[in-house]
Amino acid sequence: MPDLRRLRDFVVGMSRIVAGSRGSEAVELVSARPLLARLVAHDDWLPDEYAVPGPESSRIYLLHADPLGRFCVVSFVLGPGHRSPVHDHRVWSLAGVLRGAEISSTYKAADGALIAGAQARLERGQVVAVSPVPGRAEAIANADDERVSVSIRVYGGNIGVMRRTAFDIASGAQKPFVSGYANASLPNLWNFGTAA
Repeated sequence: MPDLRRLRDFVVGMSRIVAGSRGSEAVELVSARPLLARLVAHDDWLPDEYAVPGPESSRIYLLHADPLGRFCVVSFVLGPGHRSPVHDHRVWSLAGVLRGAEISSTYKAADGALIAGAQARLERGQVVAVSPVPGRAEAIANADDERVSVSIRVYGGNIGVMRRTAFDIASGAQKPFVSGYANASLPNLWNFGTAA
């Protein structure tokens, strides 16, 4: 059974950061980045059911949602060869790779078209921060055609219930979407027994 103490400690640390930041995105991103790096440095805590890829696309599993909506923690799972849709961000985010590797591709949405931007490869243990920028979109791809990729992502809000925009790469057409979550239950972070 996975030891959820690392995730519990991360959630407690994030709660302290957002409570003390007074809503400053810069403070939250700078303070939370090393906290997430410590969490993804160890791959002994994520329960297996939160690391299962979808049959054809990415899955997002909610690990924790702040009751005041200030942040959430998810596992973002890509099967071999999978890629997320091109999408925008409405809140800040941090992404740390727990297993495998990811390729992040950025786009600029302008005048009904998508203009390809930079690509970055994120390896196991690496953490990146993303601020919401109007007109900026991204897609995340599994860098490996044979292994599952799992990243732990922290968002400055409850990302699974936010109305966001997905983009068609070929036409630039926009479509509203709400990602939701793949899981029906949350990990029990508050079991203080010897197994947790």
